[in-house]
Amino acid sequence: MRRYVSPVFLALLVASFILWYIAKLSYTYTTDQTVRVSIDGQPIEVTCVVEGIGTNLFGYRVYMNKRLRIPLAELRTTPSQEKGHEGKLIIDPQSLQDALAPRFSDIKIISIKHIPEIDQPQSES
Repeated sequence: MRRYVSPVFLALLVASFILWYIAKLSYTYTTDQTVRVSIDGQPIEVTCVVEGIGTNLFGYRVYMNKRLRIPLAELRTTPSQEKGHEGKLIIDPQSLQDALAPRFSDIKIISIKHIPEIDQPQSES
């Protein structure tokens, strides 16, 4: 194999691929991003459709492993009316999007997919 392919050629091929990939990361992309959220201590995962520059999206996907804390007071909720879901709250997607938007400075949240119901907080007596 060494006779047919020069090591310099392979090195330049790898370098050109890396440079091409870096150039592609400067474009704007739209993708799904899973966001881990803690609402008054209740952990949920929400899939958001986000738009941003490739380097920012790549950075958030690789390095964003912490859970975002959002107080329940920032969200609009309604009690669930479904049978078997008593004591659960349904979160308004627009209010969750509005609460998440300032926490992502370089990425625009376009929409939020399925939001799981959360438990209603116990009132302190």
